[in-house]
Amino acid sequence: MFHKFMGASALAITLALGTAGVHAQQQQQPVAQAKKADKEAQDFIKTAIQHNIAEIDTGKLAQEKATNAAVKQFGAMMVKDHGEALEKARVTAKILDVEPPESADMMHQAAYLKMKVLQGDTFDRSYMNDMVQDHEKDVKEFEKMASMSGPAADHAKEVLPKLKHHLEEAKKLDAQLNQATVGSGNTNQSK
Repeated sequence: MFHKFMGASALAITLALGTAGVHAQQQQQPVAQAKKADKEAQDFIKTAIQHNIAEIDTGKLAQEKATNAAVKQFGAMMVKDHGEALEKARVTAKILDVEPPESADMMHQAAYLKMKVLQGDTFDRSYMNDMVQDHEKDVKEFEKMASMSGPAADHAKEVLPKLKHHLEEAKKLDAQLNQATVGSGNTNQSK
């Protein structure tokens, strides 16, 4: 009888410990998910700050170097709108306990250096093509973050409409510049 009691007690203890272990794992999962979400939000806001800086830098360059008046105006819009978004992103970074980057990421710095040497229509077309590509990527990232919750998601939701507007305008202007190039190419060939 004593052995049956001990066996039953051991079984009960094993089950209790097993259940406690499973319960502890279940409690750790939300903590791990929260840490992953925090890291994702922090990475997102760092990238947002770097991309804003890049858009401001190249926007200023467009205001100086573009030959097309609409490209100059687009550059001015980038400086204004991304300047406002940068300030908001820096506030969000403080909330998320993130040290805000002071410059664009390396990829955008390299793109800036490339743009700096271009001239005339080549600059205009290259700048607008880059703006389409950058804004397509940014819209996707902001949509992804906007589907979540928290300060970074709130920032994404606030800025996303302007990014979509920028993308729409960049596509229109890029298409116009490419059409003008094709049109002028055809005209030169017929002469």
